[in-house]
Amino acid sequence: MDLLLGEQAPNMNGSTITEFVLLGFSCSRTVQLFIFALVLACYTTVLLGNVLIMVTVWSEPQLSQCPMYFFLVNLSLTDVSLGSLAAPKLVIDLLNNGHAISYEGCMAQIFGFHLFAATEMYLLTLMAYDRYIAICHPLRYTTIMGQQRCLGLLILCWMAAFIHSTFHMAVITRLPFCGPNVLDNFFCDSLQVIKLACSDIYIVEKLEMLNDSLVILPCFLSLLVSYVTILATLCGRFGKSSRKTFSTCSSHLTVVGLFYIATVLVYLKPSSHSQLEKMASVFFMVVTPALNPLIYTLRNQEMKVAIGKLQNKCKLFLLSQREYICLSEHLKEESDGAQ
Repeated sequence: MDLLLGEQAPNMNGSTITEFVLLGFSCSRTVQLFIFALVLACYTTVLLGNVLIMVTVWSEPQLSQCPMYFFLVNLSLTDVSLGSLAAPKLVIDLLNNGHAISYEGCMAQIFGFHLFAATEMYLLTLMAYDRYIAICHPLRYTTIMGQQRCLGLLILCWMAAFIHSTFHMAVITRLPFCGPNVLDNFFCDSLQVIKLACSDIYIVEKLEMLNDSLVILPCFLSLLVSYVTILATLCGRFGKSSRKTFSTCSSHLTVVGLFYIATVLVYLKPSSHSQLEKMASVFFMVVTPALNPLIYTLRNQEMKVAIGKLQNKCKLFLLSQREYICLSEHLKEESDGAQ
């Protein structure tokens, strides 16, 4: 009888639903097409901009051996991963008006969101620590920020983010979902998913809030202390070197500011404005990762020089390929004439 009614057998945690329905952007078709164009443009920028940063750093030995750019490459990789979580599906949903996501896909999206968002917070904190050591302890910089130390800090960063996201999954996957399955968003927001559980969620919400706070607050305080110390040190110096240092730090500060503004918009959003919540989520997951490579390439002089060198290498490569093709055709014509 249950099969005739289309009901599903309960899973190990008591859930009976197999998919969630994402309402997405319930607005006019014109507005949906505008959002489609915006998300597609931003996601294209996320892919092209961050890949450009990674290729530029890898092609320039002076940058690839610098700890700051080592962390920047990993930040670009994280931005691509974070942007790819929801943007491709959102673009397809806006075109096809399809808004369903499987239970497993929803859980994977929640896990990936917390993994990459936490990793980005840790990476921004590591980059601030790197700038603090470089400016406030320049004589000990190469000793403190050696390659092995940087690699160890990066591994620790990913491990901490993995533990954070695993805790989220351990809590959410134990909840039974047997009633409504509609989420008023374009992706699986863990806070909204928890509210659909058919059990008491008071303790779960407190655990989720505590888990997020253990990532956000220490990172924010570390960033604040690092940059207050850096600015205090720079204020006591004058000249071209201090202006160059401040220019490098300002790029990172701009990225940090955008990321934490987006975090505040997502987590401290007014609950009565669902469309505003969704636009805040789009800003956090798509727009911010698209702005990061633009900031680092437009405001960082070293990146500008490295990109210029990369362009010259590409031109020389294309020119050599063209000459090779022309030479091959010439030799072929001579051989044909000799025959």
